[in-house]
Amino acid sequence: MGVTFTANTLLRSEIPGLKLLSRGKVRDVYDLNERLLIVATDRISAFDCVLPTPIPGKGALLNALSAFWFRKTGDVVPNHLITTDFAEILRALPPDVRLDPELYDRRLLLARKARRVDAECIVRGCLAGSGWKEYCEKGTLCGERLPQGLQEASPLPRPVFTPSTKAASGHDENISRERLSELAGADIAREIERLSLMLYDFASRHAQERGLILADTKFEFGFINDRLCVIDEMLTPDSSRFWDQSAFKPGASPANFDKQFVRDWLDQSAWDKRPPAPELPPAVVDGTARRYREAFRRLTR
Repeated sequence: MGVTFTANTLLRSEIPGLKLLSRGKVRDVYDLNERLLIVATDRISAFDCVLPTPIPGKGALLNALSAFWFRKTGDVVPNHLITTDFAEILRALPPDVRLDPELYDRRLLLARKARRVDAECIVRGCLAGSGWKEYCEKGTLCGERLPQGLQEASPLPRPVFTPSTKAASGHDENISRERLSELAGADIAREIERLSLMLYDFASRHAQERGLILADTKFEFGFINDRLCVIDEMLTPDSSRFWDQSAFKPGASPANFDKQFVRDWLDQSAWDKRPPAPELPPAVVDGTARRYREAFRRLTR
């Protein structure tokens, strides 16, 4: 795509003249009435905790990759993207707002405001993470019985939709389809499941053609003019597991191009998974940045 990631490191945005709507684990969101300005910082989180060490260039990469997917899947499922062009975004802001291009160019996404569905829409194609842990303990995945004898990283017989709550802080909680129907309404629950599986199938085939396995991912949805749309981010190494197809073998630790590299280091550290999180060593920062860049390179080529 001809995108470079040389912007200065940004851990926390400050934009005088704009109303800060929310500061998430990675993105800062500003209210522009009917629109949102989303700033992708270089923060990284793991185990529901924002780590103190940024990953240089990560925000620009995530922003570009989300925009790539929004544009590529726009005919499959509508989304909230308006533009990521810095000059266009500047024209959409109040005239007294100033943005340093050294800090903010390539990090910004202008989006239509949506009424969010308060659920994480997770689709799993392989057994990994909390899904593997549940299978080892109960032989199930989000309460659904799976075949016996599966190994860690095994492909599932079919992709499985496993929703969770969207927690403002702390841990998201896996929920059943029935609970999702109670929270969102039966019709909306069925539709976001259908759309999530459709997007996963599209992205999984795209990744496979480029030597990657999309092991799992999560989507968020919201209503724009009463139409369900994909919002937030999409199919990035922050929200997905991407594995190297050529080196893949169930039961073995997959070569990954995502946040698992950070999780693995934290698991091996003495950290008790409670704030404050430890600083990441330079080798982990560099290794994470290298994996994110490789995922971007393969997916967008």
